[in-house]
Amino acid sequence: MGLPQPETEHRRPPGSPPPRRARGWLRLIVFGGLLVVLIASLGFVGFANGIPRGESPVAGAADGIVALTGAASRIGDAVELLASKRGKRLLISGVNPSTTTGELTRANPEFERLFECCIDLGHQATNTIGNAVEAGRWAREQKFRSLIVVTSGWHMPRALIEIENELPEVRLIPYPVVSDRMREDPWWSDGPTVRLLLIEYVKYIASFVRVRLYPTRFAGSLRRSHS
Repeated sequence: MGLPQPETEHRRPPGSPPPRRARGWLRLIVFGGLLVVLIASLGFVGFANGIPRGESPVAGAADGIVALTGAASRIGDAVELLASKRGKRLLISGVNPSTTTGELTRANPEFERLFECCIDLGHQATNTIGNAVEAGRWAREQKFRSLIVVTSGWHMPRALIEIENELPEVRLIPYPVVSDRMREDPWWSDGPTVRLLLIEYVKYIASFVRVRLYPTRFAGSLRRSHS
């Protein structure tokens, strides 16, 4: 009586095509990757085309104004909004810790009275999330129910997401400041502008996802304290 023969492995000959199931998975992966790239590309184009290329007047007024530091024109535009009585007070968020009210007053002498009475400086924020936290704390202290948000047009979508996450019950009115690079030429015609917008789009998507995975800290604590 002979011993059973060991089973031999079924190996594909070198150079033979992969099994049908493997080919199907490969096609699915390639198709899925192309679909993700297409959706991301269309989203980026929509994001970039949605950035304003000219200033538009603010409709009505708000309780307060928040300016996120970056380009110098943001502060000037925000102070002008305050001077035109579009808000009761102004917070300039993300100011360098070494910058004083006196220095800003000397740079804007025509608004000295406003700097003395109605402008607050926030020195703690170092990024957009910090701006939102700083704006949220300030708005709650002032008991404001509406804010005009002043920042660059390309930065506005992410800024609104972050501030709304901190102040879900406060009405936000965007006032986008238009940079020269967005005003003069189409965004796709300038390499540095395309890179700037692409980086900002990735940050915007990251903020969008994060605030939905980890929703409002302050409002969440309020709900728990009242439950």
